[in-house]
Amino acid sequence: MATSRAGAAIDALLSILRAAPALADVAVVDGPPTQNLTKGKRLYVGWSPASDQAADITQSFASAGARRRDEDFSIACYLEVRSGDTDMAAKRASAFTLLAAVEDVLRATDSAPEAPTLDGTVLWSQLTAAGLDQDQTQNGALAGIPFTVTCRARI
Repeated sequence: MATSRAGAAIDALLSILRAAPALADVAVVDGPPTQNLTKGKRLYVGWSPASDQAADITQSFASAGARRRDEDFSIACYLEVRSGDTDMAAKRASAFTLLAAVEDVLRATDSAPEAPTLDGTVLWSQLTAAGLDQDQTQNGALAGIPFTVTCRARI
């Protein structure tokens, strides 16, 4: 019996995001960055500079008898858009376009009915929170969005 569905959900989310046509030009990274990636668009799953944990998990008994448990968890994610220029408005617009693509990936469609269940790993998932980080560095403008994907599972 699984003690948590968080790991399987993170794996499924990575797979779904990597297969999404709208994110084809984005580096989808599992966990924290380990190197200076050269791609100007990056999406991290299980890591955010705004969070100390890859996922926050809570559980409770699903019913009397303590045979099943309900699990709620949130997956920390982060996306960023950067380039060598200082056009912050363009980076911000591009970052929110990527966030919209992530949100669309998590919605059920005729071709992807299991999207909100992360291919059956959870009962449901949804994008529930986001923020906006902006920075001008010696390497140009950066717009970043820390966001949270919240899930519910039955174990």
